[in-house]
Amino acid sequence: MQSDEVELEEAPEFGIGDKVRLRKLIKNDGTFPGQEVGVVLAKKGDVGYVVSIGSYLQRSYIYAVHFLQTGFVVGCLKKELELVEEAP
Repeated sequence: MQSDEVELEEAPEFGIGDKVRLRKLIKNDGTFPGQEVGVVLAKKGDVGYVVSIGSYLQRSYIYAVHFLQTGFVVGCLKKELELVEEAP
């Protein structure tokens, strides 16, 4: 996505229930309640399921991904995820 592109003008890349893999390490930036800033929330390669889709800064989709290994539900951008398997 180019910096001036508004992702919300297109359909979401992932759907509810899709199995996805994380493409980068995600640490708490202070927006994840109950965990210290800097705590690792999900690691590159972790697999989870999209449980909801929202928007970020009125430009991008934010995918709430439930990582079963940790139980955390983490907000991820499209560029941080890759599809493993579409929901049935």
